[in-house]
Amino acid sequence: VDYGKALDYHKQHFTLAQSDPNLRRKPQALSGLGAAYGAIGNYDKAIEYYKQGLELVNSTDESEMERNIVSNIGLAYYAKKEYTKALEYKEKSLAIAKTSDHLPGKARALSNLSLVYYTLTDYNQAIEYSQQSLAIAQKLQDNYGQLVALENLGIIYYALEDYNQAVNYQRQSLKIAKQLGDRHAKGRALSNLGDALYKAGNPKEANEALFAAIEIWESLRSNLGSNDLERVSIFETHQTTYSALQEYLVDRKQFNQALEITERGRARAFVELLARGLSESESNLKTNKPIAPPNIKQIKKITEEQNSTIVLYSLIKEVVEAEGVRQLEDKELYIWVINPRGKIAFRQVDLTNLDTSLKELVVITRKSIFFRRSPSLVDLVPRERLTKTERAGQTEQLKQLHQLLIEPIAELLPTNPEARVTFIPHESLFLVPFPALQDASGQYLIEKHTMLTAPSIQVLDLTNQQRQLVSGEEMLVIGNPTMPQGLPPLPGTETEALAIAEMFNTQALIGNQATKKSVVEQMSKAKIIHLATHGLLNDFQGLGLPGAIALAPTKTDKGFLSASEILDLKLSAELVVLSACNTGRGRVTSDGVIGLSRSLVAAGVPSVVVSLWKVPDDSTADLMIEFYRQLQQTPDKAVALRQAMLTTLKQYPNPVEWAAFTLIGEAE
Repeated sequence: VDYGKALDYHKQHFTLAQSDPNLRRKPQALSGLGAAYGAIGNYDKAIEYYKQGLELVNSTDESEMERNIVSNIGLAYYAKKEYTKALEYKEKSLAIAKTSDHLPGKARALSNLSLVYYTLTDYNQAIEYSQQSLAIAQKLQDNYGQLVALENLGIIYYALEDYNQAVNYQRQSLKIAKQLGDRHAKGRALSNLGDALYKAGNPKEANEALFAAIEIWESLRSNLGSNDLERVSIFETHQTTYSALQEYLVDRKQFNQALEITERGRARAFVELLARGLSESESNLKTNKPIAPPNIKQIKKITEEQNSTIVLYSLIKEVVEAEGVRQLEDKELYIWVINPRGKIAFRQVDLTNLDTSLKELVVITRKSIFFRRSPSLVDLVPRERLTKTERAGQTEQLKQLHQLLIEPIAELLPTNPEARVTFIPHESLFLVPFPALQDASGQYLIEKHTMLTAPSIQVLDLTNQQRQLVSGEEMLVIGNPTMPQGLPPLPGTETEALAIAEMFNTQALIGNQATKKSVVEQMSKAKIIHLATHGLLNDFQGLGLPGAIALAPTKTDKGFLSASEILDLKLSAELVVLSACNTGRGRVTSDGVIGLSRSLVAAGVPSVVVSLWKVPDDSTADLMIEFYRQLQQTPDKAVALRQAMLTTLKQYPNPVEWAAFTLIGEAE
């Protein structure tokens, strides 16, 4: 399937159906759009289109179309883990099939219901429905129906720990997928087969099956052309294959190969987006050949070029039965440490005995830092001292995260505090305030190390190439624009912008001067861009790309520069600093954080400084002025940011004041 083409086709079909007198065309077109979005993992959009189609179907006597759409809505809810809703729509779909005595529909409905019952851990009911579905599909000589029923039976027997039976069913499913030439089904069958083979004690064949599945996923992704967000979505749905392979390689002490697979499953859409931006002409990408992931030799070379110790995290999950549902829970944390001399070390941390999940711990820790800050869009709170209890709670959380993330690798990190450490987080770890983590003695991590972050090792190779292309000349400073409707002014950012502009002998754009048109025009020529204004997490275009910067509105625009607009800019700046709230946040995916920081790097900026929470006005101004003062003395942005944090920490001891900022990409 070429997903990019499929989406375009269904969009065109829908446009044509709008004016078609044939009433069937419109629900068909809406259903097609739903299916296309479902295939790339955008289930909310899929449900929205299916439901619109369903409303139109009821007016005509189309039981088969109605059953199909109802069934697809159930599938989308299932994918969203809303099982009660999924069950409701699946039962409805079976009832429609029985009423109309439609055997293919009945077989599919039984198959789907079997999957829901499996997830709800009612395995006997699940097997019964799958067997019924298989019998009907065989009677109808419906190959795809047989394939799905066999695949489900394999999954159910795997859950029952009857691995040989699971292998047997997945082999049958794979055989049919090959006959049908269905790559998606073949990928699923190989992935499931690999899992079952490993548990059945056949690691060699398991490895081969999982590698073959990954090759299929990667070829499917290359067909998405240049649509970045669709690549992200499809990648999310294939993540488990990479995770399983990592686990089995680690199990067999093949740590370097596991590292290659981890990196191969990391930020691929982002890597391809950056590579496309770097290639001067798109002609060599017309083939849509995805850029090859790095092998161990290349990983060592990138680390050496970065002159940094790279720390890469990977969260491994397992399916457990909890509260009557099969669900994913944290199992282990894998950590690789690669030093600039090319030495690779591996550590693993057991997460099964934690009282709360790692993700929950990150959330609690963040809350303990900005404890007094209201969750409203913008807040300029009066500074209140934390009570003894609050401070103790905060310290406890920061120490616990340090214990899990840093302690296992502490002896592998450089002893020189000026030597760089580049963290490559995974999933919820992107929101960890690494500088504020505290060791057992209460010392902050920033006091011991100079830090950066990146979404993957290969992204660092590409930002390094971007750095060679930097051609901007000017310094562009924006502070306290006349705010768009509903946002309060930020007087502290004006002081900040004026002070920074003075250091670089330039004029800051303040108030009405900082319009979107004027800022965008000057961004393309700038070497350093400093934006001191509100950062928002809203997804203005509804395209799944959240984030926007508040600028002065005009008659022609509302003043918001969105992440999706930034993505389309061609920038030649060396550094962009978003001295605003939440600018490092966004939608956390297996491809990294989808938001402002990603858009800026993709637009050509090798180094971006962003914040992980709502930052106070005055301490941020002090931190930023100190950062640029340091930057005038050292070309190393990571060292400059560390020094600015340490200086600010002396005056404002609470991490909310100084620990929000992170440097993504290049230090120099």
